[in-house]
Order: sequence, then structure tokens, then C-alpha cells
Amino acid sequence: MYLNTHSYYSFNFGTLSIEQLLQEAKRYGITTVALTDINTTSGVPDFIRLAPQYGITPVVGIDFRIRAKQIYIGIAKNNDGYRELNEFLTHCLRRGTSEQPEIPETPPELQNVFWIFPFHRVMSMQAKMLAGQNNYFLGVRSSQLNRLRFTDWEKLGDKLVALCPVTFKPGEFQLHSLLRGVANNTLLSKLTREDLAAQDEYLLTPQQILKHFENCPTLIENAQRILEVCQIAFDFHESKNKQTFSGSKSLDKEILRKETYKGVEYRYGKPTSVIFERVEKELKMISELGFIPYFLLNWDIIRYAHFKNYAYVGRGSGANSIVAYCLRITDVDPIELDLYFERFINPFRANPPDFDIDFSWTDRDDVVDYIFRRHGRQHVALVGAYSTYQSKAVVRELGKVFGLPKGEIDAIVENRRHPDTPDKITQSINYFAAQMHDMPNHLTVHSCGIVISEKPMSWYTATFMPPKGYPTTQFSMLEAEDLGLYKLDILSQRGLGHIKDTVDIVEKNYGIKIDIHAIDDFKKDVRVKELIRTGRCMGCFYVESPAMRMLLKKLAVDTYIQLVAASSIIRPGVAKSGMMREYILRTHDPSRRTYIHPIMEELMQETYGIMVYQEDVIKVAHHFAGLSLSEADVLRRGMSGKFRSRAEFAKIHDNYFESCRKKGYPESLITEVWRQIESFAGYSFSKGHSASFAVESFQSLYLKAHYPKEFMVGVINNFGGFYRTEFYVHEARMCGATIFPPCINNSQYVTSIRCDEIFLGLIHLSGLEKNVALHVIREREENGDYKGLDDFMKRISIELEQLRILIRIGAFRFTGRTKKELLWDTHMLLGKDRKTEVRHELFETGVKTFVLPELSSTPIDDAYDEIELLGFTLQTPFELIKDKSKIKHVAADLPKFIGKQFEIVGYMVTYKHTSTVKRELMMFGTFLDCNGYFFDTTHFPKVADMYPFKGRGCYIVRGRVDEEFGFCSIVVDYMEKMPTTMERLTGSK
Repeated sequence: MYLNTHSYYSFNFGTLSIEQLLQEAKRYGITTVALTDINTTSGVPDFIRLAPQYGITPVVGIDFRIRAKQIYIGIAKNNDGYRELNEFLTHCLRRGTSEQPEIPETPPELQNVFWIFPFHRVMSMQAKMLAGQNNYFLGVRSSQLNRLRFTDWEKLGDKLVALCPVTFKPGEFQLHSLLRGVANNTLLSKLTREDLAAQDEYLLTPQQILKHFENCPTLIENAQRILEVCQIAFDFHESKNKQTFSGSKSLDKEILRKETYKGVEYRYGKPTSVIFERVEKELKMISELGFIPYFLLNWDIIRYAHFKNYAYVGRGSGANSIVAYCLRITDVDPIELDLYFERFINPFRANPPDFDIDFSWTDRDDVVDYIFRRHGRQHVALVGAYSTYQSKAVVRELGKVFGLPKGEIDAIVENRRHPDTPDKITQSINYFAAQMHDMPNHLTVHSCGIVISEKPMSWYTATFMPPKGYPTTQFSMLEAEDLGLYKLDILSQRGLGHIKDTVDIVEKNYGIKIDIHAIDDFKKDVRVKELIRTGRCMGCFYVESPAMRMLLKKLAVDTYIQLVAASSIIRPGVAKSGMMREYILRTHDPSRRTYIHPIMEELMQETYGIMVYQEDVIKVAHHFAGLSLSEADVLRRGMSGKFRSRAEFAKIHDNYFESCRKKGYPESLITEVWRQIESFAGYSFSKGHSASFAVESFQSLYLKAHYPKEFMVGVINNFGGFYRTEFYVHEARMCGATIFPPCINNSQYVTSIRCDEIFLGLIHLSGLEKNVALHVIREREENGDYKGLDDFMKRISIELEQLRILIRIGAFRFTGRTKKELLWDTHMLLGKDRKTEVRHELFETGVKTFVLPELSSTPIDDAYDEIELLGFTLQTPFELIKDKSKIKHVAADLPKFIGKQFEIVGYMVTYKHTSTVKRELMMFGTFLDCNGYFFDTTHFPKVADMYPFKGRGCYIVRGRVDEEFGFCSIVVDYMEKMPTTMERLTGSK
């Protein structure tokens, strides 16, 4: 009977979660339900996994629709039928789009699928077509029985089935209507009957259905027969990943051992018995748990990266593995860091360890393409994700459906309406927003996950095709893991682009090949230690932000081990719990290194009794609370937020308290340890993860220490990092480079360096078209430098406005003529034309010169052009201040004024909002002094409100100098933005 039920995975149509649907079915005594979401199988894994817990036999299918119009329903007889439906839906999605799949009027003949046609379509079909197909049926709703009696279809008998669609719970039709309004981007009042489900599409009891069909009981019997012959099941305890790498398990084992021991020689030279013991222990565990293919898949990706000379960093819990280290998947030595083995893998762990492999943003797509080519598109897919309704966004969507103007919607979002006097529409919006919160809105793509299955992916899911053109699962990573499909994480980041580009520049300019994986050498480098200790890490991955610069200086970090710890305690959870400050204090004052229990001292002596890493959660849960390793790992995963709402996490929470009480711990101790776990675990790193970040930081720091100018060019060309391009250009200047604006004879498309001269690339020019820039460069490389403006205009076809951009930025400064003179020249040479034409002349023809009056040009004019075209000026911004007499002090003077009032002029770099415990707004600022060095400021709520930041520019900053562990900052009591010699020098942060 229940052949057509929908969950909220029928995006913007159904309102029931899988659990709600099953709960309602159990409450009514229903034993078999077919989940048939619209054009998706997203809810199928959870439905099959959870149904037995409610005493329900799951049947699955797909409701094929064009917009809201039902075309037919496919019901899978078995797993083969589910695969066939997935393949057909995938075909429809690829021919159309995720929002509008191209669904044929007649479905394909699938051996293991029942097809049910809705009654409203029968008039366009021939009865003999329905009668001639064993798997074709006609679905009839109770409201359509009277119409059925007056048609020839009534004679089909066993081809007729009762159809009782389920879309929402009783009373939720209004919620369904609002979802339809959002889906159609229209007003609630403009929705038509065709846009909506029928108002009676809620779950009926078996008795109610029997009553509705009492005059046609055969339809119920036919429907029940379909449900009875259908069965589907997944073994949720069995891995669905690729079972072998080479095609042979024995060969896989041999390859892993051989490649691991090759890596032992590369990594350790003369390995000790400790290393051999750890390697053998891991190889044994990896083999016993069936994770060999997973390791070899990652090793193969790394092998390809080496072949292509791609920079990469291996992160995740896999960094706790010496096998991963020897396979060069990571550059983290677990022996050196004494990484907790059970965080990596343990006998109770069903899912494989997590490898996150970062590639440069320019290389990642090729690596992903290699994986699809290597293993075949039938077996590989990107992992999907759900975009869900969240608080502010859902209010805005509902406001539009109700027809409110933007100002009214903003008022509701910002809670500017008096809470005691809300109008009815506001009440409705807030009510339905709460109901829609966390409901899935549409499918999207996981940022980095890829799954590789042994069977074709269609055994588990249909796939859709996002813009990059790779098949993507219709479920998220959580459902994938439940099924036994464990993802590979192939990420991209611009920090690796910095490293790769710098290495390439150094090799090209100096012929020096840098082994960027020689981490041991970098850790011992004196110049690198000095950069970390002083916080001069501009452009370096993960350690360049003002907060990290402050932490490094306060901790006086200069070793790899210290940087690993700093990489973790900077995370929000540790900082919020107060543990970051306590760690700093305990670093400098050994007397503060107290431990709330002897077991805690034993577990966390290295981190002075403070939980710093995710491994600390496992250690405390296992050794202190007495939970099993598998329970401890569930607790650790639950703290990440992925499983916090799951029943299994709630059970571990209860087990923790119960186990601690059995051990006789005081309630205050139990609660305090739990508070420490809960307060930071969701944002902390595993130690291996922190170590991986520290490895990449050392790679960046080594390049900056020895090739600072080349490194800053690499940073500039990857357009990523904590700061704007302006400040990376500034840092290059501080490293000794001379910076030149774009030049038609010296610049490339991206920024380039020759010795100490850096020429900004044409890419930085706002408004300059890419094809024009590339044409200018290509013509120069083929036929030599441009001799002047006239020569350029003969060789390049270019619009006048594009030419004006090049002139205004100074790209023709080699001619010796001013910008204003050159702009006059263009008009004289072009006349009334708006575009130059390429002219090939046998002989050079002279150009008539004109005597122009003196055209004045000032640095202020150049500054304005640079700000408009580059986004910043290449001059010092302090030269643009009207009253330079205010510049009296520099950042180096701060230590002389500790505890005293201090006034300084600074150029605003960035600022950060935060909230106090009283929920008041305060800020932290970062500025440059007139010598180009950083100083930092703290703005408490009253000052932040009285003297706000007003965009880019120079500010007078006054306040008390505060010092802590060698780090000075200004607690501001007055701040004012300074007027400039050009009022147009404005802008936002």
C-alpha cells in the first residue's frame, strides 16, 4: 500500500526526515514501506540502515518527476533493481540537470524494476501497452476511484494498484507549500495546484486505507503483492571500497611491504630496531584489518604527484603511521613525535585511517582526473553533500515567499523588531524557519572527498554531474561511511602553490634544485628558527596571521615540536576554553604545571597537563575514564560535530559518566574533565594533523629564510593567504626587492623577478582583459621589445580604453614621456578611431610630433591611478598624509613605553571582531608603522564603539602599551583616521 513515500530528501517537497517517517510508520503498525524520493536516492542508505530498528521492511524506489509533475514511479525488486534505477536516473540527470532531469515519457525495460504510472497520465497511454508489460502498473488514488469506474482501465484488474502518496505529516501542508515557494522562487500566493502535492498526502493507517478502498480491495492486494516480493539489503559492516589495488591480495601485500621498506631506507638511512618493530606492527595491523588497498591507492596518488613534480602535503590521522611516512604519503615522522598509534588505527576500528592530501590549487584538478582515469568512472565518484537551511538564510527565503520587501526581511533577520509585539507574518516566518532549520535544501559537492568502489557506484547511488564534470554521489560522507565507502580526501590550497612556484623560480633563476621534502634539514636551519622565534612569517602557511605571530613570540617557538603544539592550541576550541593562555603561562612558569589527577599527569606531561590534541581525548577517555578504544574513538569523532546528534554518541556520553563514577572519581573531577574535552575537541587537530601543518610551515619558512624575494613572488602569484596582495608586495620590498608596476616590456602575465627587481604582472590590472594581456606578451616574445607607443599601436590591436589602462599604470614609462603626454599621443595617433589596427609596413614611416604645453604630473596622480587599477599604491601610504608632523614614533619604540601612554601613526592592515563574555563587541587591529613593521592593538567595547575602523588608510592610534612574554601591543583609548592629500584614497577593509 505504501508505494510512494517521500522524505525531506525530496528536496523542497517532502517534510519528513527518515527517522520521522519510520517513527510514524511504526506508530501506525505498518510493516513495509517503499521510500521513493523525487529524482534522488539520497535517503536510501539511512532508510535501509534504520528501518529494521523500527520493525519495518524497507523497499526502495524513485519517483521520477519533471518539476512537480509525476511521470512514473520505479520500485526496485532487489539490489539489482536498485542498481538499474540508479543507472537510469544517472542517465536522466546527465541528459538534463539536477534541477530538471530529462525524463522520457516511457521508462526503459528493466528486469528488476516495477513501474507504476500515475492515473492522471493514462489518457495519453494505450491500455495494451500497460497490459503487455509484466512490470507495468497503474497507480490509483482513492480520490480517483470514481473516475476509474468510467474508463476501460478498470478492466485491467491485476494491473491496478492502490497509491497513497506520503509527503508530510498531518498539519504540515503549509510547510510543504512554503518549500515549494522557495523551490519555484515565487510568492506563496502564486503557487498553482500543479506546483503542490495534494493536501491528503500524509501517512494513513492501514485501517484508513482499507476504508478508502473498501469497494476496490483488489488494488490494495496488488499493491501489497508488489511490496512483498521486493527486498533490498546492504551489509553495513562490510567495506565497499576497492578490495585490491593490483587485482591480487597477495600481490598487494607484497607491494606494500616492498615499498614500505624502500621508504625506510629513504627516511632513516640506518634504521633502529624501534623503527623495524613499529613498521612490522603496522603492516600486520593494516593487513589484518584489510586496509592494504587503501594505503596503496594513496601511495599511487603520491607516486603520480612525484612523477608530475607536484607539491603536496599529507595530513589527517594517517600521519600517525610510520608506513604512511615511509610511503611518502606524509612527511611526519611518528617516531620523532611519539604519535599515538591508536588514533591512527586500532583493532576496533572498522573504517580506514583518514588521509588528507593537499595539492596546489593549480594541480588538484589533474590529480582528481588521474584518479578517475586510473580506476574508471563507473567505480569512482566525488562525494556529495547537502546544502541545508540555516537560521538567517531560511528567514530570508521565507520572507521572499511571503512577499516582504528587503528592508522588512533585514529587520526580522537582525531581530530589530520588538520581541513582545511581533506581527503575524513575522511569527509565521520564525515558526516555519525553526521547522526548516537543518532541512536539506539541495545537493552539492563535498570539498575534497572521493570514493572508489569495488562494484560500480550504481550499486549504491545514482550520480549527478556538477560543473567540473565528475560523477558525484547523491549522499554525503556520513552515509558513504555507513555503507562502507570510505573517502579519499584530495584537497587544494594556495600555500602549496607558494612553495611550488618558489621552487620553480629558484631553479629557473639560479639553477638550484631544492628537495622540498628534506624536512629534517629545515628543522635544524638557524635562519628558519630565527624567523619563527621573532614571528616574521609573512606569507608562510598557517603561521602568518597576527594571532599566530603573537603566539609564536609569546612562546618563543623555534623548534618543530613547539610549532606542532602551537598549530593546535591556536584553534578556536582550545583558545575559547582558556587552555591556550594557560599553556603559555605553564610554558614560562613550571610551578603552574599542575595536574588534576595522577593519570592526567602521566598522559599529558608533554603538554603540561593541558589537552592540546585530539589524541588527548582518546587517551583520557581510555586510560582515565576506562572506555574501550573503539568507544574513545566514537567520542573523539562525536566531538567533531559530525556524529554529535547520533544515538551512539549520546550512549558514549552516558558511558563516560557511568564509568568514571564506577572508578570512584569525585563528581567535580568527572565534570571538569568532560568540560575540557567538550570545550575544545570540535576544533582541535590530531597531533599528526598539527605536525603536517607544521611540516608545510617549515617548507615555507625555509624558502622565505633563504630566498625571501622569490618566495614573496610565489605568494603574490597564488593570490591566497591571510593578507591582501598589497601587503605581500610590501613584504617583498622589506626583503630587499625593488617593486615596479606592470610594464609592457618587462612584465609577464603573473608577477616575475629578475635579481632584486620584481615586476608586477598584468593580471593585477583591474579592467585589463586577459586576452589583451596575453596578446601583448606573446607579440613581445615573438618579435622583440616594443620601441615606444607608436610601435606598440602598430603591432597590437587594442581598444582605446584598454590602452589607457596600460598608460595610466605606467606600462610605457620606458619611453621617457609622462602619462598625460602619452594619453595625448594616443588621441593624435588614433584620431577618431577607438581601436588600433595592426599595420605591417615595409619601411618605417615617421610619426609627426607635436609640441605640447607642459603637462604637470605628481606622485599623488600616480598613487590614485595605482589605487584604482592595482587596488593599492606602490608608494608609502604615509606620504599621502596631509599632516606628517604627527609621525613621531615607530613600532620599535613600544618596549620603551611599557605601561605608559603611547601615540603612533599606523597604516591599517586588518582588524578582527570578537565578543566578550558579556556579548559586547571588541576588536583587535594590526597596523604597519612608517618603517614598514607591524604593531598590534586591542580595542575594548567602549573604545571600539567610540572610535571605529573607517576603512583603509592611516590612523593616529593612542593608548597604553601592554607587554606579555616579550610581545608588546597597544590597548587603545583613542583612534582617528587621518585625512590624506587626496580625498579619493578611501575604501573598505
